[in-house]
Amino acid sequence: MIPIILSGGSGTRLWPLSRKMYPKQFLSLLHEQTMLQKTLSRLDGLSHSAPTVVCNHEHRFIVAEQARQLDIEDLSIILEPVGRNTAPAIAVAAIHAAKLADDPVLLVLSADHEIKDEKAFCNAVRQAQPLAEAGKLVTFGIVPKHAATGYGYIKRGSADGGGFSVDQFVEKPDLETAEEYLAAGDYYWNSGMFMFKAHSYLAELEKFKPDMVGHCRQAVDNLREDIGFLRLDAEAFANCESDSIDYAVMEKTDLACVVPMDAGWSDIGSYSSLWEQGDKDKSGNSTHGDVITSDTENSLVHAESRLVTAVGVKNLVIIETHDAVLVADKDQAEKVRQIVEQLKLNEREEENFHRIVYRPWGSFDSVDEGDRYKVKRITVKPGARLSKQMHHHRAEHWVVVKGKARVFRNDEIFDVHENESVFIPLGATHYIENPGVIPLDIIEVQSGSYLGEDDIVRFDDVYGRRDD
Repeated sequence: MIPIILSGGSGTRLWPLSRKMYPKQFLSLLHEQTMLQKTLSRLDGLSHSAPTVVCNHEHRFIVAEQARQLDIEDLSIILEPVGRNTAPAIAVAAIHAAKLADDPVLLVLSADHEIKDEKAFCNAVRQAQPLAEAGKLVTFGIVPKHAATGYGYIKRGSADGGGFSVDQFVEKPDLETAEEYLAAGDYYWNSGMFMFKAHSYLAELEKFKPDMVGHCRQAVDNLREDIGFLRLDAEAFANCESDSIDYAVMEKTDLACVVPMDAGWSDIGSYSSLWEQGDKDKSGNSTHGDVITSDTENSLVHAESRLVTAVGVKNLVIIETHDAVLVADKDQAEKVRQIVEQLKLNEREEENFHRIVYRPWGSFDSVDEGDRYKVKRITVKPGARLSKQMHHHRAEHWVVVKGKARVFRNDEIFDVHENESVFIPLGATHYIENPGVIPLDIIEVQSGSYLGEDDIVRFDDVYGRRDD
């Protein structure tokens, strides 16, 4: 069995915690581990081969670093040049998996699901495996706990081995219909998790979307390895139709079956679901960070960088990050996507980036900015280095506050220690590396006529980056 982890979501309904360049699957929302890491970790209860993650190429270093933190070294990371929804993403993973093994069983999971009962999850997967090995396309149906209107539903049919045939897929219902589904007892929430043999899925997809399979095969046949990542052929994949696995295959095939799963599942698709899944105090408040509440009930209060207080309020979502604050009625929190659309129309960076931006070598935090100056706190991981570069419009002054920096400035190479500084004049070729065993922290003061991130002439980069 090869686990396939889909990590392509943007998580706009959890802005400002989730951003386009750092979406919710990479966040620690309910545990110390991120959602991606929890997805990988819960596989420990199963017998499986090396997992494959399919992700946006812009997220590749985040995926690799979070896997490294779990000591996972045999992970395949397939990079999508553009998003094309789940049907093509699973297709390229299936085509690649079939090159690694003889028609393996694929366990397809989303990187951003919460599952509280991992034992029940593993039991459901084991229950589904014989059906998958027999050629069925298995989907996992979540046993509903309430009349939810935010999920699609699956109506089960007759018993089929360890599961049931699928009688019908239905769209997200209104509340009255959802209550009828709950009372009927033969409807499940559509989890978006699947299990099938690689050939079974591709054969069914070929019936209904032959052009899609053709483009996906071409994208995999012409992929290239890039410092450990697998880059799909960009033109072939871009020509592929965008469609979900449900619409492209599962709602059309005669091989679909559903295995019930009762494992405390949630897709954390909104702040209300994050509140539902979180630990709560006696007043029903779920809090994170430096939070003080008084006479506050049934609210989600999340603080990242400062003290957040709430007095005399009910049913609110209050989210504070380094660069943004969201206040919303908990029952209206899904409308945060409207805010994201406004940010996009106004071309504001808060749609895409946090104030802290992660790079393969570490991260930087834009602490302050004004007319002709910008201040950053830069953290460089042990053994890592920035790219060799120069700037046309700015000079830089670096102050080392922790660790030791090895500086390359034009033809010079020298070390800068704690409480020491170095000046990089405009136009100088330079880079910095961390030769030590602890993170290197420096304060960078930029000054000049233009301070944008695109004022970088990159001469070489050990991480294979070009424009990112």
